Amino acid sequence: MTRAVFGTLLAAALVAGLALRFVDLDARIVHHDEANQARKFGVLLETGDYRYDRSDHHGPTLYYLTLPSAWAFGQRTFASIDEWTIRVVPALFGAGLILLIGGLGRALGRRAAVAAAVLAAVSPALVYFSRFYIQETLFLFFSLAFLVAFGRVVWQPRLLSALAAGLLAGLAFSTKETFVIVIAAAALAALVARAVSNGPGPGRRPMPSPAQRAGMLGAGLLTAAAVSYVLYSSFFRYPSGPIEAIRAFGIYAERGVGAGGSGWAEPWHYYLRILAYSSSGGVTWSEGLILALAAVGLAGAFRSGQGFWPRYIALYAVTAAAGFSAVSYKTPWNLLPFYGGFVVLAGIGVDTLVSVWRARPVRALLVLLLVAGVCHLGAQAWRASVRYGSDTRNPYVYAHTTPDFLRLVQRVKDLSAIHPDGARMFVMVVAGPYEQWPIPWYLRRMTRVGYWPQAAGAPRFDAAPVIISSQENAAAIGAALGERYVTEFYGLRPDVLLTVYIERTLWERFLAARAGMTAAPAARTGMTALPAARAGMTSSPAAPVPPI
Repeated sequence: MTRAVFGTLLAAALVAGLALRFVDLDARIVHHDEANQARKFGVLLETGDYRYDRSDHHGPTLYYLTLPSAWAFGQRTFASIDEWTIRVVPALFGAGLILLIGGLGRALGRRAAVAAAVLAAVSPALVYFSRFYIQETLFLFFSLAFLVAFGRVVWQPRLLSALAAGLLAGLAFSTKETFVIVIAAAALAALVARAVSNGPGPGRRPMPSPAQRAGMLGAGLLTAAAVSYVLYSSFFRYPSGPIEAIRAFGIYAERGVGAGGSGWAEPWHYYLRILAYSSSGGVTWSEGLILALAAVGLAGAFRSGQGFWPRYIALYAVTAAAGFSAVSYKTPWNLLPFYGGFVVLAGIGVDTLVSVWRARPVRALLVLLLVAGVCHLGAQAWRASVRYGSDTRNPYVYAHTTPDFLRLVQRVKDLSAIHPDGARMFVMVVAGPYEQWPIPWYLRRMTRVGYWPQAAGAPRFDAAPVIISSQENAAAIGAALGERYVTEFYGLRPDVLLTVYIERTLWERFLAARAGMTAAPAARTGMTALPAARAGMTSSPAAPVPPI
């Protein structure tokens, strides 16, 4: 493949990838994990303060890298940011992944690299989670970049490569603590691939002396440790942050291996199953083309004459997939770290097929089939990200906020519009952490919203004109309010229902306003305006434990 053809195809892949990741970026309803991450970023944006929480959040890179986005939009508070502010960050890293894979042209050959870049541009899984404000797309980018840098350390030993690998390892670990699986898979793959690839390869250098190898290893480890320390300590503000990150391993081991009967426990083949084929409600999904090409690439990587890089990528993809699949605690986005390797392996598969089938008619047919397959993947990516972005028929949708929740948000906003306090209308949210989110995101511009996990610890319920309650607390609240409040029900997530209590006088004014009638603001009854401190209002909503 000529350089011009390679450049043209890579540019086309980038354009397609950008379109799929950025068009209608704010269309999908915000997931509760996105809202939780956004609130954490909001604290950093407003106060400049970040403190790592090993129980409820992952590493800090997502939050620090979102700061330029907010500044570019002229936003300085949590209330001022929107979906574009936060989602543009993973979208950019998702697009950057295309260029990163395309940069493997020298290691894998231009044909394999550009094929993998095209597949990365249109993969439904990669596109969908590139539009999601969680750590995974950044984690995939840094992990794959580390994989490349580490491969160069093994195959082309240089101090600069060791420093780059250390920097990327620090960034990946500072994004998500489960990087330990990635680094273990990369180390094993590199050792085996080098052992079975003793022949000449692209840029192969003589093995340095033991002293030189020790120096490179030390420089890489020191760089990784320094980067991790700076970020986890919040630029030296909280020196214990890196220690907490190490202590988090115990939490992830408990969740991952001992998930037991939790809602996140899945069989080992869960990731492969949702990637290969799924069908629900008459809607089918499949990234089987990438999986099939990856299988061909796995075989092709160990053909006679193949060098270090194809074997290194193949071994990493298989080992990382085994590692993440062995963890019983699974969510769809956790497939990204190894699936990035599968996509690169699929590019090697394309190169293998073209190399084996030399007859022009056969190659022409192969190209037509691949183009059709890429178009099918792209159509699925668009469908998954926009039309079915929060639909349970989408295999990548997981415990997502339902459209019915937006009706609840609109109801609260409509009520505040006719309430004397306006956006300062007191709203009580009485629900456990899992049922609170993403309420704080959607009510972030209302200044008097309080959160309590249990009814027993909340102030007088008639202190608020609007109360949002989980089903666990609904009986106690309903008994306390009696007939003074109107009750409505809204879906939050599949099988999760919220009850909304609205003061009857406010409800009547709302009905009158909706009917086009004019009504003078009535004096509030049973609506004592309590300061946050007196009401026992929490300073911020509770943080649910995000899946690993």
